[in-house]
Amino acid sequence: MAMTSRLIPRCFRHLGTSFFAVPASATVLISCRRIMPEQCWLSMPSAGVHISAVCHQTDLSPAADYSYIRQPECTKVEELIESSQSVKDLLQISCDQKITGNQMAAVLSRVCSLVVGQKMDSQKVIEDAHFQQLLNTINSQISVVWNGNLISLLRSLVVMRLDTKNPVLQSIENEVHWRLRRLTFKNLTSLVDYYTSFAQSDQQKVLLSDIIKHVELRWTEIADAKTVALLMMKVGHLSNALMDKLQDKCLELAEHFTPEDTRRVMVALAIQNRRAVPLLRALSYHFMQKHFDMKTGVLVDMAFAYGKLNFQQTQVFQRLASELLPRVPDLSPLDVMRCTKSFAYLKWLNLPLFEALAQYVHDHCDKMTEVQLCNILMAFARLNYQPANGEAFFAKIHNILKSGLLEMEPLLLVDLVWSLCILQQVNPFYLSHVLEPQFYRKITEGNQTQKGENYKLKLVHINATAQLECSDYGGPFLPSQCLGMWISGANKKPSPLSSGVHDALQSAFGDQTKYRCGVDTLYGWVIDGEVLIDCESKPLALQEYTALHILQPEGTMPLPSGAKSYATPPLDSVQSLWASFPVKQLAFVAREFPNYTSRSRDLLGRFAMGRRHLQAAGFLVVDVPYYDWFELKSEWQKVAYLKDKMSKAIAEELAQ
Repeated sequence: MAMTSRLIPRCFRHLGTSFFAVPASATVLISCRRIMPEQCWLSMPSAGVHISAVCHQTDLSPAADYSYIRQPECTKVEELIESSQSVKDLLQISCDQKITGNQMAAVLSRVCSLVVGQKMDSQKVIEDAHFQQLLNTINSQISVVWNGNLISLLRSLVVMRLDTKNPVLQSIENEVHWRLRRLTFKNLTSLVDYYTSFAQSDQQKVLLSDIIKHVELRWTEIADAKTVALLMMKVGHLSNALMDKLQDKCLELAEHFTPEDTRRVMVALAIQNRRAVPLLRALSYHFMQKHFDMKTGVLVDMAFAYGKLNFQQTQVFQRLASELLPRVPDLSPLDVMRCTKSFAYLKWLNLPLFEALAQYVHDHCDKMTEVQLCNILMAFARLNYQPANGEAFFAKIHNILKSGLLEMEPLLLVDLVWSLCILQQVNPFYLSHVLEPQFYRKITEGNQTQKGENYKLKLVHINATAQLECSDYGGPFLPSQCLGMWISGANKKPSPLSSGVHDALQSAFGDQTKYRCGVDTLYGWVIDGEVLIDCESKPLALQEYTALHILQPEGTMPLPSGAKSYATPPLDSVQSLWASFPVKQLAFVAREFPNYTSRSRDLLGRFAMGRRHLQAAGFLVVDVPYYDWFELKSEWQKVAYLKDKMSKAIAEELAQ
């Protein structure tokens, strides 16, 4: 073979152009332009390869070389395809010109582009006789269409909503299925980009399943951040094994992610609820290292993803809040709602940002839907945030919501009224609707799910607000039978902090008749410890006295007149200050980490409301926060800590 390759050039110098009398190689090359390049070179004989190499010699005539490299008719057709600006002109090309299968695919892709761009009725285009003729013709030449054109053709027909039972579409899908192993990874990615959203028939689902398998097998071919972000968004939820591999690839390429890539990955993780901590940390780090202008949509989606995954990154939140703040006036109502909810999920209260959001709601509430307004109020209630212009803000909100209260979805109405209770903005008009027996029975009877139990507890809190904080409300109220069933259904196992408070109370008082632990109140709140003492600082037997705040009172003796409920036993140093109170009732409330807003010691809205309810019922509430309690090592330190908290709480009450 090597000797032949040296011999042929020498023969050419003697024979000249007469050697081309039989243009076998040229015929091969010309025919190759009508099939895929890879098929062309695999099918060419070795002699043809050497002859084509010799064609670059200077003694060859330019005409011979030009004859098989250029095809004017192809160029003309391609120019017509590109220059046509109407579907009719494009479909006419196939009638007026002799075109190849690849050019037919280009025509169909161009038709699809015009149909989508001009918002035409795709069904009318599909029913056109020229379009049907083009489909039938390309079906007969489908085997010679190049891979890239075949993928574009499938996309065009799917986007145009061609019937899934159409034989031409099924033929194209079968061809793609047979070529899956020969497709480049870029072709597979392009196929994944759109096919996952349109696969409906059984054949399409089988094809999609095989596409995912091929992507999973060839995942190491991923070379850029955009591809891995796209795959995580499109097919990550369809294969856990693939998602795990994509997460590893993300860690490798995280440094090269653009803000759009980061947004895609974060949203994919959030939608699939995959809290991949190493990946989230890497994305957060590289996000903070790069300084570039970001689109508002990227900022809002990033806030959503962090909130959905409950992943705390203080520096990221500060950057998101600072970049969103000047853009608030230009946000859409939907983005304002999403932004507010996301930061509420994160328990991150950025006062400047929330003031801007509240002002936006005040100025544009007439353009917002009831659902959007309710969600914003729920977010404010979660963070216990009160707008600076609270009176004007809530007056405007009430005027809008009252008109549609009766048509509001029941669960959404409960959430709204519960949020207004937290914000201390509820009135008898809202309470009477929610506490009406016909209303609450619709959402509580037969609903034994966890979601149903949560809404029952919210109704108990609303009822407590009506009893304790709305003196002008005359009813109706929840019956005691409902309170008993709903509160008992909300019982949970005590946390380590609550158990520690119980043990410390036992060490401090000894006799179990002198204190109660884990008290379920009629208001829907749990008191971790309760003590009743007289004016001489001696604990009394709780079981002997009737307590109106528990479900089943044990004692028969009423509390002496003037009795107050407190959360701490008295100390000798302050006995003279509360001699005017013959009996003191004390209560302890353990405050866990989730009770507080992020990076602060301010209670979240629902726990602040619980504190108000207990105080309105006569209790002096003493909080036992986690950040102090877990620093205490020994039992005597915990008892001493409780006594110190007691004395401070009593001193503050007496000072008022």
